[in-house]
Amino acid sequence: MDIPEIPFKLWIGSGIDWMSLNLDFLFEPIAHVLSEMRSGLGEVLAYLPPYVFIACLCAILVWRRKNQLAVGSALALLLIWNLGFWDDTIITLSLALIGGGFALLVAIPLGVLIAENKRAHTVVLPILDYMQSTPAFVYLIPWVLFFGVGDAAGIVSIIVWSMPPAVRATEVGLNGVDAHLIEAANAYGASRRQLLLKVKLPLAVPHIVVGVNHCIMFAMSMAVFASLIGAGGLGQRVVASMQTVDMSMGIESGLCVVLIAIVLDRLTKSSVQKGAP
Repeated sequence: MDIPEIPFKLWIGSGIDWMSLNLDFLFEPIAHVLSEMRSGLGEVLAYLPPYVFIACLCAILVWRRKNQLAVGSALALLLIWNLGFWDDTIITLSLALIGGGFALLVAIPLGVLIAENKRAHTVVLPILDYMQSTPAFVYLIPWVLFFGVGDAAGIVSIIVWSMPPAVRATEVGLNGVDAHLIEAANAYGASRRQLLLKVKLPLAVPHIVVGVNHCIMFAMSMAVFASLIGAGGLGQRVVASMQTVDMSMGIESGLCVVLIAIVLDRLTKSSVQKGAP
């Protein structure tokens, strides 16, 4: 006896077709806003000449007594500039920052919600499992239908891909607060809101900042994949090197991706060290 196949493919296809036909009035303005934000941030980051940008970053780091980080960041950015990938790096950086920023705006409140609400935790946790286990390329498919080819689809892909680590880090931080401290706060008559805002969240800050670090790293990696659906930047150079079998360009652009990711990682980790108890 043959077991009938569940028509998941038909359901998903019908749902995507309905959304693309009936929610176009919503997707077009979002795509326009995201594209303008990417262009605007890219222009801001590219306004200063590379050497001035690098000097300003190093000055800030030295002022914060991060001398080794300042030297390492300067060497990495100077190498990117020397290789001729500065403009592409600015585009990739703007994609990652916008996508990662929107992801954090959703992820941190969602992490608080699932840490404080068992029903929300039960519903959201399987969704996070699905989001984290789904291959990155799968995220590129539906957003092209909704937002078209370009920066907007890439940014939405970055948001969805980079959100789960920050949600989980926030939840772990809140649930990891010492039970004795919570009991002490309750003994002094703290309300649930006061307990969250004045006890749990301040103590969970190191975990939350680690989640921010992971979110930015995921956003950076997805910004490269997003070039497959029309987003520019270093990923576009990587794709072009694959299409033309240009080994040298592929290695150079890949090296620039690694360098900017390391700089972002060290910058966020320095914040973790500052906020750690």
